[in-house]
Amino acid sequence: MKLAVASLLVGSAAAFAPATNSKPSTALNLAVGETAPDFALTDQNGKVVKRSAIKKPLVVYFYPADSTPGCTVQANAFNDDIKAIRKEYGADVIGISGQDVESKQAFASELGLDFSILADEKDEVRKAFKVPKAAFGLFPGRVTYVLDKNGVCTSVYDNLADAAGHLDAAKDALEDIQATSPTNPLIAPIAALFN
Repeated sequence: MKLAVASLLVGSAAAFAPATNSKPSTALNLAVGETAPDFALTDQNGKVVKRSAIKKPLVVYFYPADSTPGCTVQANAFNDDIKAIRKEYGADVIGISGQDVESKQAFASELGLDFSILADEKDEVRKAFKVPKAAFGLFPGRVTYVLDKNGVCTSVYDNLADAAGHLDAAKDALEDIQATSPTNPLIAPIAALFN
């Protein structure tokens, strides 16, 4: 009986304790509304890609490693839709992981990739974007950011296990950008009133 009363009192007191914040910490991941850090990294073709030089919407996806099963699924998903992403949304895609340029060349060649995958050998760009580690800190995270033409983050999708789902999340974000763009014929007349 005493145990039951004690349990009831402790449980009741917990109801009056301040609620804990269940939202993810903003200490990790570039947040929606923030401007993405600038970077310049080399792709599989030896070309240096500079984020600030890209003046169109950009999907930046971080993946754990070249030629691994999940990363292959993710790269193939983006590659299968890259032409549609460029045509329908006027956007581009880049993938980033910590392996060297030679690894990128082999991975891109193996899959026939038609977009840049960048070598971030010291994980400096990964750290600048505050990409969290996955699986209790054992693996580099799999996170996709969608940036507008000004480099402002409009979407973050963080899911290690759902490699193929990053494409759908990116396309949803690109549709949102397109729908609110002043070049949209439905929005342009209204936007002109504020210029």
